[in-house]
Amino acid sequence: MAAKSYLDLKNEVWDTGRCSGCGACVAVCPADALYFEEGEMVTSPKSNGYCKQATDSVSCGACYSVCPRIGDQPAETLGKYLELVSAKASIDIPHRQSGGAVTAILANALDEGLIDAVVTVTEDRWTLRPASVIITKSDVLVQQAGSRYSWWVPLLAALKHAVVERKFKKIAVIGVPCAVQAVARMRESDNDLLKPYARSIRLIIGLFCTEAFDYTALVQGKLRTHYKLEPHEIRKLDVKGKLEVLKQDNSTLVVPLAELETCIRKGCHFCIDLTAVLSDISAGAVGSPGGSTTLVVRTHTGKGFVDSAIRNKKLSRTGSPDMAAIVKLAEAKIRKNTQK
Repeated sequence: MAAKSYLDLKNEVWDTGRCSGCGACVAVCPADALYFEEGEMVTSPKSNGYCKQATDSVSCGACYSVCPRIGDQPAETLGKYLELVSAKASIDIPHRQSGGAVTAILANALDEGLIDAVVTVTEDRWTLRPASVIITKSDVLVQQAGSRYSWWVPLLAALKHAVVERKFKKIAVIGVPCAVQAVARMRESDNDLLKPYARSIRLIIGLFCTEAFDYTALVQGKLRTHYKLEPHEIRKLDVKGKLEVLKQDNSTLVVPLAELETCIRKGCHFCIDLTAVLSDISAGAVGSPGGSTTLVVRTHTGKGFVDSAIRNKKLSRTGSPDMAAIVKLAEAKIRKNTQK
């Protein structure tokens, strides 16, 4: 059977509103034919019309192989794991989110040479506009730390730059469940075009996620027009069954998620994976007290990175998370997105 091309992906995912916007297809396209336009509520990539397979009958199928919206979606609440712990950074992280544990793990990994690059999301501190980025120094990582995964950004599009152009061999990817699913597909695929990516990705850290918001719709739209809140007045955003906005003056604005339906990416409504079950380590604030991060250590690779950070006194355990709280939220996401 011939491999599927971007036309199949377009018919099955893009045109049906299922696209997660993870950027994996953009990263792995050998012809650089796929891209995301800028603007509000960009629902899926575009093609410049040239596809090696569709145009020249050259076997490819890379974009289809990595798409997290093809086939069955992971439906577990917690998934398989080795350890479930609460932890916090033992180093100073100015803009830490919850316990700063993920930043501590990755900073330690960079310092120890366990990884040579981190594909992550950064933001403009004034406008809060997100962007994917490749970070190679622990001090830069620490300064960039903070939660901006509530925003949609085609994170994995940066993988091509990391793998093909800069030729990093020990990459850590940190992303929400859809991105984790795509990277897991890269690791498992027998497609020769994806093997360079599989060989280069050493660690996958997945972040708990209920849904992602469109930056323009939420910040320039809802928060500015309805709540008269400018981006530079926002210190931190957190989603825990509601949107909590911590302002620079330390006051908090709570916005019910029901008010933000028009700001949520359409493709998020097809995701039933809260805890990124295909990662090496999953992380989130749910289940742990303020100032700590819940870590779901899933693989021996993930455990090695956590143990190294603890051994080097960059990460400390703070207790055991409330498993029931995590499962409850995970079940709620499954119910919400399967009752359409």
